[in-house]
Amino acid sequence: MSLKLIHNETHCQAPSNIALIKYWGKHGLQIPKNPSISFTLDALHTKTKVKFHKKTKAEDQTVVVFEGKENPKFAEKIEKKLPLIYGDFPYLKDYYLEIHSENTFPHSSGIASSASSMAALAMCIAAASGNGEDKKLVSHAARILSGSACRSIYDKLVWWGKSPSLLQSHDEFAVPCYEAVDEIFWSYRDAVLVVSKSEKSVSSSLGHDLMHTNPFASARFQQAHQNIDLLYGAMRCGDIEHFGTIVEEEALTLHGLMMMSRPSFLLLEPNSVALILKIRKHRVLDKIPMYFTIDAGPNIHLLYPDFAKKDVEDFIQQECLDLLENKTFYLDSVGNGARIL
Repeated sequence: MSLKLIHNETHCQAPSNIALIKYWGKHGLQIPKNPSISFTLDALHTKTKVKFHKKTKAEDQTVVVFEGKENPKFAEKIEKKLPLIYGDFPYLKDYYLEIHSENTFPHSSGIASSASSMAALAMCIAAASGNGEDKKLVSHAARILSGSACRSIYDKLVWWGKSPSLLQSHDEFAVPCYEAVDEIFWSYRDAVLVVSKSEKSVSSSLGHDLMHTNPFASARFQQAHQNIDLLYGAMRCGDIEHFGTIVEEEALTLHGLMMMSRPSFLLLEPNSVALILKIRKHRVLDKIPMYFTIDAGPNIHLLYPDFAKKDVEDFIQQECLDLLENKTFYLDSVGNGARIL
């Protein structure tokens, strides 16, 4: 493995991911308190270009240009994170980064923009030393930059966190796990219903920290271990109803934990709840196999098999638009992980 810089500029793309079993609570250096599993998405992604400049003076620092505008706050955040991955990429000590990045979706609104952006950055850094194809190495670095980013490195369905149920599972990097599940889940779809594009009132980092004092934390970690076994079992046998039931329980548990934190906080909006009620109502009335999940934000991810595509899109058009900010929604599907462009 090369530990030297061999490319002065790299260009990579990484998708967002949507967790089915939620990771909420961590310790040490981005080590999860419970295992998680996620769908890798496709259309919702980040493209990143990194230029590596030799440091000549102490003031040489990371520069971030996000969607054409310089972002000093994000640059400062990355500058603090980079020393944590010197062990993987020691050449970084001698360079400062010029990062140009753009998303296909709003950042900081609960669509895992940190996952896609940090996965893309980790891939760019690895590619600069010729190690972009070493997915384990890239996932390890992505985890340190932003926990769930480690899952965006791999295709389709990804597991992160040590569990006796998956021998190859690990706390320090994610692993792909789609080959063991029914093929119906390989082409699953995700309609993201955008209740709000605004930046979250409480960051995910703070939310994770509040799990240290959450009175329900230990019960939650036990529940997650049980649910990941149940979910993976349902996916292996193609049981989309059992799959959906567990996914919805996980989403509501996540937001319940937020409400029971000390101090308590709430990221759901009234329209988030209205959408949940509509989804449950029309799932029964119209017999559509659609189920919701929610990340740390107000926006609803509507998951469904490919064969239900028309029914779900008709449901969105007829029942949901008035509850969405500027009638905004994104149609996405399960896709492939980070790649070099």
